[in-house]
Amino acid sequence: MPRDRPADGEAPPAAAAQERRLRRDLGFWGLTAIAFSNIVGSGWLFAAMYAAQTAGPASLLSWVAAGLLCVLVALVMIELGASRPEGGGTVRWPLYAGGRLVGTLIGWSVLLSVGGTAAEISAIMQYAGHYLSGIYRDGSLTVVGLGVAAALSAVLTVLNWFAVRMFARLNNLLSVFKIAVPVVTVVALLASGWHAGRLTDHGGFAPYGYAACLSALAGGGIVYSVNGFQAPLDFSGETRNPRRTVPASVLTGIALAVLMYLALQVAFLFTVPEGALGHGWHGVDFESPFGQLALLLNLHWLSVLLYADAVVSPGGSAYVGVALDARHTYALAKNGTLPRWFMTVEPRSGIPRRALVLNLAVIMVFLLPFGGWQDIVSVMGDMYLLTYAASAVAAAVFLADPGSGTAGWVPGLRWIAPASFTVAAEFVYWSGWHDLRLALPLVLVGLLVFLAMHRSAGAARPLLPELRTGAWLVVFLAVLTLLSWLGSFGGSGRLPAPWDSLTVAAFAFAVFFWAVRAGTGWLRASRGTDGGVFPGAASPEGPSPHP
Repeated sequence: MPRDRPADGEAPPAAAAQERRLRRDLGFWGLTAIAFSNIVGSGWLFAAMYAAQTAGPASLLSWVAAGLLCVLVALVMIELGASRPEGGGTVRWPLYAGGRLVGTLIGWSVLLSVGGTAAEISAIMQYAGHYLSGIYRDGSLTVVGLGVAAALSAVLTVLNWFAVRMFARLNNLLSVFKIAVPVVTVVALLASGWHAGRLTDHGGFAPYGYAACLSALAGGGIVYSVNGFQAPLDFSGETRNPRRTVPASVLTGIALAVLMYLALQVAFLFTVPEGALGHGWHGVDFESPFGQLALLLNLHWLSVLLYADAVVSPGGSAYVGVALDARHTYALAKNGTLPRWFMTVEPRSGIPRRALVLNLAVIMVFLLPFGGWQDIVSVMGDMYLLTYAASAVAAAVFLADPGSGTAGWVPGLRWIAPASFTVAAEFVYWSGWHDLRLALPLVLVGLLVFLAMHRSAGAARPLLPELRTGAWLVVFLAVLTLLSWLGSFGGSGRLPAPWDSLTVAAFAFAVFFWAVRAGTGWLRASRGTDGGVFPGAASPEGPSPHP
């Protein structure tokens, strides 16, 4: 497919000029703090209870499995971040390796995933309702609560308005607090309310079977809680020595977060009062799990600290989320999915401020139609998981192309990439029919966005080759929706466990190789008509994504 540029030839140089305005001020600890802060948000306040309800003590295995699976997914993204660092890279790489249809669908899903930041703000309001009655009622924000949430969103946007170095310093302070409070919580609870035998009593270690460990990965909030490790990759264009710093910070962030979640899960399992287990682990139900446990154990000081952290912890994640959203919007503008006006980087601060303003408006919208914390994260979190799948394809496409100049940081990438794609597909599937029936069709609306963009480009660009190149993603989303309806994760049950997950794995494995073949053909055709320019090598723009 020929590489086409705007008639005036100015768009790619303009995008490259904006990329050069980004400040390379982030080091290892700054990036690690970004990864940890983005992972550890409101999840730690709820996920231990949800996981215990779903799988009992066997939920400990779910956390270990989630950590290993996330590392598998992270490895392909680490290779991409080390090979071709770029602001908002997770939005750009699928476009480079898969063409405009794939780039538009993934970009659209990322734009919708801004709702994840709204989820953190909603979680803050839920816990703040402990002190401010009238802002959160019956599982949703009140009118007053919406006003407070909107004001908080504006404050987080203003805090991201200045240089990335200032952002990193403030986030480092928040991360120290976010580590200290869970550590104090684990120590205080275990010292005050240890109940021996919890791994064998009340139905044994796996009272609901080991298959429940899979259900806990999504239904127990574990996947959502460990999600967010990719954050340093979107700051790779603002990082000193990204080839060394990005991989180390991503893996360190995952390790720290999983260790903390395991400790919190142990503390919850061993300190829940016997009276709460009359109906087994399924019957354990607290509105504010660790806060109420602290009160039951007469640790009033800990309860006060927890309710304070209930604002700071998701607030820190929302702070990073606002920064990430701006990088994504900036990248979407470079892709041409959004008007180029939003890719402007303010020269003095190195911040894409127009993108910040747009994301503030999107956050406001996502605060309106949804009720509680789980309602928002379950739908919007699913959308960002698609980026993991697209990144696995991109890594394999670049590896298959002799001119890619891959970093070679990850050994065994040829087998890690298809495994990562399959894991990402399972993550999406395990989210359940209740969520996917909304999430996946919403992503497919991006097909209409693509067609509208193509129409605006006129007849200079043939439609059929682009549809053929990106058809794998449309089929993938449509069939995954069907399998979710047929399966056992909230679906009709016509395809029972474990055959449903095995079917998803087999389907994903086949689609992966289809996607890599289509992407490799598109990339080679683009390079062949462009004198050998490759994304991340001679030109920061690579194959022009611009309509």
